Amino acid sequence: MLLRVQIIISLLSSICSLVYGQDNLGLSNGYTKFQAGSFEGQIVKSSQTLASLNSSRTGFDFLPFDFLPQLALNGAHHLGDITLRYRTAGTGKWTSVDSATVRKPVTALNTSDANVVAASNLLPTLPSGLPLSITREWLRNGDDFAVRFNITNTATTALELGSLGLPVSINNIFTGRTAEDTQAKCALADPYIGLDAGYVRVTHLQGTGNALVITPLGSTPFEAWRFLHEPSGNFSYQSQTFEGNYEWQVHSLAWAENEWNSTKPWNPPTSRTLQPGEVYSVGLRFSLAEDIQHIEEAVVLTGIPLAVGLPGYVVPSDSTTSLYLNYSSPIKSVDTEGAFTISKKNSSNSAYKLTPTASAWGRARVTVSYEDGKTQTVHYYITKSAPSTLADLGHFFTTSAHFTNTADPFHRAPSIMTYDREANKIVEQDSRVWIAGLSDEGGTGAYLAAAMKNFAQPVANEVSVLDEFVHETVVGTIQQNGSFGVVASTFYYEPGAVNYSYDTSFDWTSWTSWNRERAYTTRRAYNYVHPSATYWALYRVARNYPKQRLRADWSWYLGRALNTTQYCLANESANCDYGLVGLMGEWVLGELLEDLKRENMTAKASALEATMRYRANLWETQAVPFGSEMAWDSTGQEGVYYWTNYFKLPATPPKVISSILAYMPTVAHWGWNGNARRYWDFVYGAKIQQIERQIHHYGSGLNSLPMLHSYEQSPSNNLYALRVGFAGNTAPLTNIDQEGFASAAMHSYPELLKWDPYSGDNGQGFLGLSLGQCVYVVGGDGQYGGDLVFGGDIDEERSNTTTLVVAPRDAVRRRAFIADLGLKIEVSAGAIQTVVYERMTHAVTLTVVPAATSDALKASSVIVWLKVMGEGNTTAFTVAGAKVERGGWVVDLTSGSESVRVLKA
Repeated sequence: MLLRVQIIISLLSSICSLVYGQDNLGLSNGYTKFQAGSFEGQIVKSSQTLASLNSSRTGFDFLPFDFLPQLALNGAHHLGDITLRYRTAGTGKWTSVDSATVRKPVTALNTSDANVVAASNLLPTLPSGLPLSITREWLRNGDDFAVRFNITNTATTALELGSLGLPVSINNIFTGRTAEDTQAKCALADPYIGLDAGYVRVTHLQGTGNALVITPLGSTPFEAWRFLHEPSGNFSYQSQTFEGNYEWQVHSLAWAENEWNSTKPWNPPTSRTLQPGEVYSVGLRFSLAEDIQHIEEAVVLTGIPLAVGLPGYVVPSDSTTSLYLNYSSPIKSVDTEGAFTISKKNSSNSAYKLTPTASAWGRARVTVSYEDGKTQTVHYYITKSAPSTLADLGHFFTTSAHFTNTADPFHRAPSIMTYDREANKIVEQDSRVWIAGLSDEGGTGAYLAAAMKNFAQPVANEVSVLDEFVHETVVGTIQQNGSFGVVASTFYYEPGAVNYSYDTSFDWTSWTSWNRERAYTTRRAYNYVHPSATYWALYRVARNYPKQRLRADWSWYLGRALNTTQYCLANESANCDYGLVGLMGEWVLGELLEDLKRENMTAKASALEATMRYRANLWETQAVPFGSEMAWDSTGQEGVYYWTNYFKLPATPPKVISSILAYMPTVAHWGWNGNARRYWDFVYGAKIQQIERQIHHYGSGLNSLPMLHSYEQSPSNNLYALRVGFAGNTAPLTNIDQEGFASAAMHSYPELLKWDPYSGDNGQGFLGLSLGQCVYVVGGDGQYGGDLVFGGDIDEERSNTTTLVVAPRDAVRRRAFIADLGLKIEVSAGAIQTVVYERMTHAVTLTVVPAATSDALKASSVIVWLKVMGEGNTTAFTVAGAKVERGGWVVDLTSGSESVRVLKA
């Protein structure tokens, strides 16, 4: 039977080769099957590249074996390929070599070593005259699998390797697959670019089952992560359905001197000089983790250093962070390059407290050297204090991005528009019309960020700018003809219909250059969250700061938020397309519902609930309820989670959390830690347009909300969820520069490594931050020793065995979660200055002040809302001495600060 199956596979491969082109891999010659510890798979006999790599426990294949015939062309990389650049030592010109460029069958090598699965000399598939000999071995390595390359200098002079890359190709091809097929078969890879401690984590798209961990074999430092340019083939390489492949760069000096010479790399670029006859061996080790949450344990078992930063790697300047190192060799030194002062924690040799220095801001690298010669880098991002960062953003977008040209023929003034940081001006036109048109995600980022900032930290003149924008432009231009419909773009390309000078440098023939009729369509459901959130933010300001005069009563803003939402989503989305999928930022619609209930607007709350219940019930029936405009997306999960959890549906919420875990990693690098996978939105909302893994696009902030809520629901033994969620929620702070401009995302390609100049769709991620920022008082943790706090610093002088005193350091400073109690506390306005948790009595005392910053509006009173989280937790709490109002307890702040004591009821 097995022989018959192999014959059929071979015939199918031959047929596919005829259909898809030349079989450069030699698939028609068959495969070598192997078993190695936790793995089983197949190696292509002719090329000896890896064809499949299956978990022997679950059978999941991390490689695209079913797509292999389409990938058997020259230039397409596979695991087992190698790239390099070399030159004669002391000379200037590099010569590039790539084993995938022109494939020919390699020469198989015989070996008596039982641990060698296959071995070959790569000479036939490398350029002629190459002064290097390269052999490759596939190895059994205990319970793991490995590949080793042996590079020998065959010249009579010394050779310098300025680049050495090992391609990491996995099954991340979504092209032509159904959603169910994609979830079942595909995987995602994320790097930790940490030199000798670096690794790649590969996760099943479902977020369940085993994970693959790729670590160094021997001395194979992970210096850079380079995108591999390959033929597009007929499977849409480097597209929305196939991000493409990357390689593990062992050395990168040749790239740093040339294509990457205008950037600051993650790690210092190096080269390796080989003397005549010298052999240099590098390789990768493949290990199986029990599941995603145990990837770090699998890393430790391989024997390389592991770094864990708590609460993370985004560090506001007024806070501290802790670094925990796990490695068998003693630490020789820790170099922070002046970014941090560093001290040991609790006399531990492997736990450190890091405090930002006064001048530090932006990217920071910590280098750990070990006695055995290994070097590890940990990558941080230092911001201003989080409230100061928010203050900068609010000021920038309501001044520099404030568009006031009332002669504008598209009636966009007054508004807060997309900003170009490179040109330092508002983007008044772009051939992707929505970017200049105050709609779609790419055109709303600036105004949505300003709105959510003023929900969190209102400033009088900023509120006035927003209020004017809402009454003069949202109503009338974005929502036209007295309707609650939201246009696709207020800007359009139609020279005959408007007296406007269009920039001829743009390609106005693109499908993105809509005419007025197309721009004024109101069918896209995604466009509705942005104005609804803006109305809601101003409702909160009007309700909680009544001394701030707005142009309408608070109920007007609340009503507009509701009606805009219902216009789109009610009646089974009759007015909109995509209304039955999760919408980016719709967590705010849950806040809207809560406020309707708090205001005793029962009928309106019930109507909104009915709308959302229909959608949630639909999602509960779907195998993959994360549909969107894209073949695969990481933004539907937020809304799907909120409503299926709200209605206590059993199947979908855990499915959502697993999905997010698959594409939202935690590693010791601020750029990838908590970075929800996005790689196509630079095309739609950025100035530099290309398919590219984005660093902290809005998915980070939005996907953090389900992860944080998941932790709140079940904090016991769930620290991993908090780490991932907190990382994603703090990530939007990094997008904000020192003057307050906020970029759509950072470009991860090593030739760029910079923030995109457009503000683009930044606001959606900032919405996630605004609704998720919280001080998490975790309490004692056995794994990391002592108390842990996320979003705040422990006051060590005032804390003791019975009392834990915490100073909030988050951006919003209105929420606290006490894990021991499952208690979520939120204040409607003002700011929380301290949190005191009494462990024995389970009492919590807050110091509440009128504002977090000096220029913010001062609250004269606040509502304290208490929510007990977790199924089966029936404990009730109350605020001592306070009266009940709007679903919470009223606390007067006319005297300045107030001590609020939360007790068991």
